Amino acid sequence: MRRHEDGVLRPGWQAQIATDGLVYNETQTNRGAFSYWREAQYYSLTTAETDLLAASANTLLGRMFVEAGDHVIAEKLYDKLAIPAWAIPAIEKSWNEEAPSVYGRFDIRFGRPERSDDASLDVPKLLEFNADTPTSLLETAVVQWNWLLGNNAAAHRDQWNNVYDALVQAWTRNMAQFTKRTGRAVPAIHFSWSSLDQSGEDKFTVLCLADSAREAGFEVKLIHTEDIQLAESPEQVPLNGIAVHPGRVLDQENHPIDMIFKLYPWEDLARDPFGKSILWNTLQADGTTWIQPPYSMLWSNKGILAVLWELFGDDPELSRLLLPTYFAGEEPAGFTSYAEKPLLSREGANVRLVRDGETLASRGGPYGSEGSIRQELAPLPDFHGVDGPHHPVLGVWMVDGEAAGLGIRESDGLITDNLSCFAPHVILDPAPSLIKPDRQDRR
Repeated sequence: MRRHEDGVLRPGWQAQIATDGLVYNETQTNRGAFSYWREAQYYSLTTAETDLLAASANTLLGRMFVEAGDHVIAEKLYDKLAIPAWAIPAIEKSWNEEAPSVYGRFDIRFGRPERSDDASLDVPKLLEFNADTPTSLLETAVVQWNWLLGNNAAAHRDQWNNVYDALVQAWTRNMAQFTKRTGRAVPAIHFSWSSLDQSGEDKFTVLCLADSAREAGFEVKLIHTEDIQLAESPEQVPLNGIAVHPGRVLDQENHPIDMIFKLYPWEDLARDPFGKSILWNTLQADGTTWIQPPYSMLWSNKGILAVLWELFGDDPELSRLLLPTYFAGEEPAGFTSYAEKPLLSREGANVRLVRDGETLASRGGPYGSEGSIRQELAPLPDFHGVDGPHHPVLGVWMVDGEAAGLGIRESDGLITDNLSCFAPHVILDPAPSLIKPDRQDRR
């Protein structure tokens, strides 16, 4: 894997990425504005490297995360993951029914710079799994693909990127499964994001998903999260120890919502008073189907990393994909170099890197009271450039349970946060690529 700084600026590239939906490129900080999108810098991987990443990700999801989910449910580890009791019935029902789960993104540590002697960077290591909100989906599936097609310097190369086409196929398969399981025709699929989103990131990420469902032949309806309603009953019903108001979920026109994708974290919704009724509704025969399903709360929770290590830490093959991880306070004596991550943290918030008991780097934020895990410290590689350090995290996108493509975010610090940049990639070798592209523009 290499980082290149000799890319060509496409004429009018800022307008091009905005047309693709990346209207939130210019990022404002206290040091001024900078470009979130890397136009002239990119990474290259060999086909062998993308094959290795794909095989590793497929093993992680197809075997390890499924077994970890079964273990959490069987052993009732919900308290350790700070999952409230009223969310448990919806989690278990959606897990047992294999409710539609369209996508996920593994964050992987991988890639050895040319001057590095750290052989551990040759093995993909799981950092965490985002199974709920699809951060950087648009950049991966659309923007970097069109960068490849429109860049003469990269056009003869390939890219590991079947994400959008795989999404179209995923909607088709998951909706067929929905009809088989419920006996109901596929309803209109609502797609929601918050009206408070001023950058456009949430909106255009949702529109990317909605376009793939529409291309698969399904009716799509758009709605702001704040316009989702509940036809509440004046009476209350019990839900695992609490009382909630039952009722159908309605859209802005008071029509029932039978199926919906929400760009809103499950852990936040589960703690909302409104969310408790939503969780009750999912248990009903005519309840709303949510994408991603409630069981996403198991996989996106950082506590699942400690569960994975408990299950597979002694396995000589599977443990190679993991970093030793423990719930805070349960780590063995001498475990003094680690990344401390809150169970529900996002975008690097409240993450602390510790080496030999001393804080190496940290980020502030609103998380941490729910508990945390400690994952063996494994600093990201540094692909140093003319403007300083670049620490990439490789986001391997899983679509309908299979590895489908790669998106790379890089930061100048060791913690990947909401100020990290997105860099495109190419496959740079003469061998056949992992994915045979159709070379179609995606907008």
